[in-house]
Amino acid sequence: MQGYVKAWKSDKGYGFLAGQDGDDYFVHFTNIEGEGYQELLEGRDVEFDIEEVEQGRPKAVNVKMLEEGRI
Repeated sequence: MQGYVKAWKSDKGYGFLAGQDGDDYFVHFTNIEGEGYQELLEGRDVEFDIEEVEQGRPKAVNVKMLEEGRI
């Protein structure tokens, strides 16, 4: 799915993505492609997969920032 970075908290290592389906998805830095600590930039376009978690709330995984962004 594609969407954009709605919010990112660098000090916490997590944020939220707005999907093209209109839903928001939690994302943790460990689910961003790349090695080590990865950050996202608010407003940038991303591509990601959706994974269901135990509580039934979906989260974003395999997150990749796209070359062309909103900023």
